[in-house]
Amino acid sequence: MRGFFKTVAVVTVFSVSEKFLGFLYRIFMSRTIGAEGIGLYQVALSVFSLFYTASCSGTPVTVSRLMTKYRAEGQKSRVDKVITAGIAVSVGLAAVISVAFLLFRNRLGFLFTDERVMNVFLIVLPGLIFTSVYSVLRGVFWGNKDFLTYSIIELLEEICMIITGIVLISFSADSYQGAERAAVAVLVSYVFSFSMSSAVFFIKKGKLKNPFSEFSPLIRSAAPVTAMRTANSVGVALVSVILPLRLVAAGYTSSEAMSFFGAAAGQAIPLLFIPTTLIGSFTLVLIPELSENYYGDNHFYLKRDIEKALKITVTVACFFIPVFFVCGEEIGIIVFDSPECGRYLTASAYLMLFMSLSNITTSMLNSMGMENRTLVFFVISAAFMFLSVWFLPLYIGIYALLVGFSFVYGITTLLNLILINKSCRQKPRYLSFAVSAVLFTLPSVLLGFLLKNLIGAALGCFLTLLVCGSVCVAFLFGLFLLFGIVDGQKLKEKCFGAVKSFLNKRRSGKRKVSVG
Repeated sequence: MRGFFKTVAVVTVFSVSEKFLGFLYRIFMSRTIGAEGIGLYQVALSVFSLFYTASCSGTPVTVSRLMTKYRAEGQKSRVDKVITAGIAVSVGLAAVISVAFLLFRNRLGFLFTDERVMNVFLIVLPGLIFTSVYSVLRGVFWGNKDFLTYSIIELLEEICMIITGIVLISFSADSYQGAERAAVAVLVSYVFSFSMSSAVFFIKKGKLKNPFSEFSPLIRSAAPVTAMRTANSVGVALVSVILPLRLVAAGYTSSEAMSFFGAAAGQAIPLLFIPTTLIGSFTLVLIPELSENYYGDNHFYLKRDIEKALKITVTVACFFIPVFFVCGEEIGIIVFDSPECGRYLTASAYLMLFMSLSNITTSMLNSMGMENRTLVFFVISAAFMFLSVWFLPLYIGIYALLVGFSFVYGITTLLNLILINKSCRQKPRYLSFAVSAVLFTLPSVLLGFLLKNLIGAALGCFLTLLVCGSVCVAFLFGLFLLFGIVDGQKLKEKCFGAVKSFLNKRRSGKRKVSVG
């Protein structure tokens, strides 16, 4: 167990570093090319994400799961074959999609509400094949539990994109040219990660073998995941097209609609994924463990891991919710110089809980071979999203997107949790913990608003965020300790143990240097 948490810690450090750099880069982009440029870039990447998802999104997790399954069953000879099958399927689909789009591009212009987006998209399109190969190799790293290699490549890919993007965007003449150059940076990063992951795969003696016997089991397993994620990407792409159109129909100009969409989808929503990002490293390491316990009928450990994952997810999300509720406007102004983004953050802070739970429960069910069910759940929730973005912009403008996301993540979370309870012989116990944790955020929010009203005008944005945010978190943490949501004694023991271990390693290192 200690090794598990050590791995989680390492992956978390790399993941947080990667996301933090990406966060700074998005700030740079927002301040350089503006909300309109971000909107053009975001719509182009949304459509690209659709094609990427259709070509390979289900393959990496399926390759990882089948590698784990084959090794558990003593069929190690099939591992290299399923890896090769995954690469062949992903590259083949990516090539077909890319060629089809290039041949019929004149008929596919309806995908973009703004004709400028087409050129931005075409810049990124060649990267589809490169990133498809890398995605499968990423699944290989997961299957081998080589999380350090995966984390390093992900971080370096992000750094490559950021450096390239800053150099190119800095010399942009306008927001449109900035969006184009940001797309070039994305393409360069895809080529980089493909090259590096391929080199590492062969250096570590990875092999490609005749894949024909593995095509059938791979496709059967990957198809539902790919279908669900493709449906998700289709939904995102359609929302990127439909919502600006519906905003225009509601009386906004095309430029205003794109700016509002950029502020919501390109600025606010990524910030709401912060808890999900922090939990992502835990999920990444946990999923192979869940697969092993599920297929090995280790029901006690399966129950324990599910409970632990859900409780950690709820706890992390709850610490962010009061800060975003109380200081959303300050965050939007400080980060993006956008009051509109800030108001959107305040209104949507509660979404962070459902985003995090939806993500981790879907990953759990997929690792247990229930991809078909998660697909059905997504389709149900997506239907409510489309109804929201079609009918509500006339009444609530861009906040129709918030209502749609509430349906998507709320319904998916509820249905996933019901299925998890039905699928486990030993029922996980987490409901009372989750309800208590969420209820304790309410007094924290009220205290934060009270304090903000008293001192906010005098302190300014940054100090208001620092003081009110710190008080909210400290007060909530105190409630968690007082009512046993967090075990204070265990936390104390772990903190002292970590410090003691660190000091012992330092003393040991000094002794070695002294002896040397």
